[in-house]
Amino acid sequence: MPTDKRQGTSIHDQMVYGIAVDGLTRCAHWHGENDIIAIRFHCCERWYPCYQCHAECADHPATVWPAVQRHTRAILCGVCGHQPTICEYLSGGFRCPNCDAGFNPGCASHHHLYFAD
Repeated sequence: MPTDKRQGTSIHDQMVYGIAVDGLTRCAHWHGENDIIAIRFHCCERWYPCYQCHAECADHPATVWPAVQRHTRAILCGVCGHQPTICEYLSGGFRCPNCDAGFNPGCASHHHLYFAD
């Protein structure tokens, strides 16, 4: 069941914050079949489904993960709960390395909002 932005939604034992977040990490902004990841934001270590949810819910501006921290587990698969590293996610062909669920390839156009080159 979706929840409001102040309480978050528990998904695979992780609190995911955002607008109308469902049990697979979809939100009010991105809710297609393959919109099934959350990102742990560098600035606050909180999980959000997207940059828009962070902008609307957090009390601070977002910062991107530095390239030297690509080993950090900052992605949450909404299907199985696996947390691939940033490197695994960026090189994974838009699929979860654990359960093979398909991620939205359109997210690549937003990578610069989360990850430094």
